[in-house]
Amino acid sequence: MDLWYAPTSPFARKVRIAAAELGLADRIVLVETDPWTNHRLRLINPLAKVPTLVLDDGDVLFESAVICDYLDAAERRLFPADGATRWQTLMLQGLADGAMAAVGRLFAEERKPASERSDAMLARFSVARDATLDRLDREMLQYEPLIGEIAVAALIGYLDFRWPDRDWRGGRPTLARWFERFRERPSMTSTRHRLPRSAV
Repeated sequence: MDLWYAPTSPFARKVRIAAAELGLADRIVLVETDPWTNHRLRLINPLAKVPTLVLDDGDVLFESAVICDYLDAAERRLFPADGATRWQTLMLQGLADGAMAAVGRLFAEERKPASERSDAMLARFSVARDATLDRLDREMLQYEPLIGEIAVAALIGYLDFRWPDRDWRGGRPTLARWFERFRERPSMTSTRHRLPRSAV
């Protein structure tokens, strides 16, 4: 399987964390790409987004939630089959994925020249980030992860990568303690964000 990814993408990191937790990392060939400039990516994914997974038979999957579900299909370790635990972890994944989209747009908005920034958009994305973190601080997150915890870890890891000098931990002691421990998992240390090779 080939995983098209960008090393800055939290959604691609989520897939890589899931693959590592499932013991599948060595079955996946990483294809680093810039989704903004690589026209080959659009030939296999009309959205030209990462992550995109090309299966051994040539079929293509995209969207991180779909890819993680596919990787987990054989054993169902990350996605419970039914019951309250299933809905809880899917809700956490949805919350974290939505926040990742918001903070990705926040990062892009902040990089614009001051004259082109939208104060309304900056405020909306910032509020979404902060409200999500406040909600997560009240959640009973587990150290043996389901897909919800993996998505939350990808979100928080992205915050630390893009805004290392901003303190999201203040006032959120439960979430901070959870992440300090969770980020030491091998699946996290082996998938850390970095700048693209072309930018180093």
